Amino acid sequence: MKKILVIEDNLEIRENTAEILELANYEVSTAENGKQGVEKALSTNPDLIVCDIMMPLLDGYGVLNIVHNNANLRNTPFIFLSAKTEKGDLRKGMQLGADDYIPKPFDTTDLLDAVERRLKKAEQLKQDIAFGLQGVNNLLTITSGKEAIADFIKDRHIDKYKKKQLIYTEGNHPLRLYYIEKGKVKLFKTNEDGKELIVSLRSEGDFFGYIALLEGTTYKVSAEAIEDSEIAVIPKQEFEELINSNPEVAKKFIKLLASDVTEKEQQLLNIAYNSLRKKVADALISFQEKFQKDDHEPLVIDISRENLATVAGTATESLIRTLSDFRNEKLIDIKDGKIIIVNVNKLKRLIN
Repeated sequence: MKKILVIEDNLEIRENTAEILELANYEVSTAENGKQGVEKALSTNPDLIVCDIMMPLLDGYGVLNIVHNNANLRNTPFIFLSAKTEKGDLRKGMQLGADDYIPKPFDTTDLLDAVERRLKKAEQLKQDIAFGLQGVNNLLTITSGKEAIADFIKDRHIDKYKKKQLIYTEGNHPLRLYYIEKGKVKLFKTNEDGKELIVSLRSEGDFFGYIALLEGTTYKVSAEAIEDSEIAVIPKQEFEELINSNPEVAKKFIKLLASDVTEKEQQLLNIAYNSLRKKVADALISFQEKFQKDDHEPLVIDISRENLATVAGTATESLIRTLSDFRNEKLIDIKDGKIIIVNVNKLKRLIN
């Protein structure tokens, strides 16, 4: 049962609205002012919010602003319900990010139609859409139909890269978005002494090269294949047309593409503050979480010790010694230079 929060200072309207929605089989909670509404939204995490504009303590615009700045609520559909029907009021509400605007007095059918429509759209956009071309196709199916899908995927070119071959370098201007059909890619920065720091690893089904496109700047990192790879290239113009012509797609696409920011921040914190054993354990677990496809089979990590050391943020010699310790402790095994994670749980306990 979908949860709806009604924020309305008029008792009669609040109760009538709640009753209508309950009769339509929604679970309804209410709040009599904006401040109480925000508190209930934070505690109940509703699927949709219906909110008046003119209220004491905190008006509807303030509620909407707080909702959109909260990570858990920002994608919650928000419908204004108000007697303020001037075009300026409507424009302000929509510019702030409201999904709909129903003037009072309202028709029951209009309210229920708006709620059903917004919940359906939100449910579609909340799908756990994976990175990859199929993910983009799903997004386009939701918002733009089959024609947009055909336009987006037509004439796609596949480039083949050998192991250790550079795909692009730091400082260059971006011309395309990249998608990995097969293989693995590392994104890394190099300091003046030539020392590398791997900031991200990408595998099949992942996009990369998007940050520079979104920012309109040069690449902040370099990209290199760490094994033979097949990579689809999406022209910059196509990517920009997708973002500019499909607001809903852009919102979801940016959210998907930016989801690794927290991971990068955590990686830098681990490098800065963790002990050597924690750094190496964290690097191994990151590989396990990123690349393991079958939970019933142990993960085999086939990567050079130099690359693994840069992921862990330590010297290669220190990494090798720690891997030897882990092997003796039966946390990992090493065969033909490949690392096999034997005990994931114990490795995770080293990190915590």
